[in-house]
Amino acid sequence: MARDVIIALDFSGREQVMEFLDKFTERKPYVKVGMELFYAEGAQIIRDIKARGHKVFLDLKLHDIPNTVKKAMSVLSSLDVDMCNVHAGGTAAMMSAALEGLTRADGTRALLIAVTQLTSTGEKQMQDELLIKESLEETVLHYAENSKNAGLDGVVCSPLEAAGVKARCGADFLTITPGVRFADSKTDDQVRITTPARARELGSDYIVVGRPITQAADPVAAYMRCVKEFLG
Repeated sequence: MARDVIIALDFSGREQVMEFLDKFTERKPYVKVGMELFYAEGAQIIRDIKARGHKVFLDLKLHDIPNTVKKAMSVLSSLDVDMCNVHAGGTAAMMSAALEGLTRADGTRALLIAVTQLTSTGEKQMQDELLIKESLEETVLHYAENSKNAGLDGVVCSPLEAAGVKARCGADFLTITPGVRFADSKTDDQVRITTPARARELGSDYIVVGRPITQAADPVAAYMRCVKEFLG
């Protein structure tokens, strides 16, 4: 199964994005467009990035009633992104509706994955604030199983949970893992983290890396280091 490093484009506008992408003259990295950038620039930013030859993970984490999510996904399907997501907490019915909306008339679609628990969330927060009394690990695995049963391609989880997801849902069920930092990097606001090499060992299919690359003195070198450590 193909693995890849996805760069989180955590920028506020188009000018910053294009200046950053201009640095990559030889290799076109897979990139993630999140809420801040998409809400600032709209759908055109996706078209512009795709026109440059990059794969795009559109990270909007949809979570609403099934019909609303279905209609939203139908709109997003026209953008030709390579991956998009919903919150697994929206229930299996919502995830199934998302899949239906994302699938074009010819049967093609982007990969659809579900967020289990954010990597900024710890078990105590989850139990005390969200009133989910199961362990964090079991909650993630249960959400992953629900996602698979709804027909999704994989889940967003911590690298620390990737092996468990594979064991529960099968080797072909994708694990997309943020919370990845170099051993000598700051943890920032992430809680459940590990290194690119360890993420590979734990079974991550895709790792999402933001600030260790985007805020590096030499982003291309940082990206290539990440690729080398993750892909081996």
